[in-house]
Amino acid sequence: MDILDLLHHRRSSKQFGDVAPNAEQLDAILKAALRAPDHGRMKPYHFVVIQKSGMPKFHECLKSAAIEFEMDEKNAAKADKLANQAPMVIGVVAKLDHESVKVPAWEQIVCAGCATYAMQLAANAQGFDTVWITKKWVESTAIREAFGCAETDKVIGLLMIGSPKDGEEIASARDAEDPTDFVHFIR
Repeated sequence: MDILDLLHHRRSSKQFGDVAPNAEQLDAILKAALRAPDHGRMKPYHFVVIQKSGMPKFHECLKSAAIEFEMDEKNAAKADKLANQAPMVIGVVAKLDHESVKVPAWEQIVCAGCATYAMQLAANAQGFDTVWITKKWVESTAIREAFGCAETDKVIGLLMIGSPKDGEEIASARDAEDPTDFVHFIR
């Protein structure tokens, strides 16, 4: 797949088949994350890979989050859906150093976000669909504990990865978007 074509047509998908990246494919995904722009070479992130065998524990964390945040029945039911939606989930934790004079915390979060996007692109390039989710799930005590978070860490997302649902090509946008309304030039 041509990189510009992927960048111009990439889109998230919440529909997954049953195939997760194998060890070699996962290694390529994680290596891509490590090349994200990183001021100060801090690598301010940590990744938690949840494979099929870990989904029951992940499900328990999601159910705990629903209780912790007193979600209504409809939102609490999403715990079941999320735990069974994709064959692999990668939790992304921003490991924030608030004492850094050179690199502020917001920039460290941006770095972790870039690492997450690099993983999405690497997964897409290997034929996997992805979606990056957040909401209250990532703030829950159970998720933070399962991910080994320190007090200053911030879980920035859950990256769901799996084969396309129909076993075909990854989801993509029909057309590239026009950037005109999003650009201002200083000449």
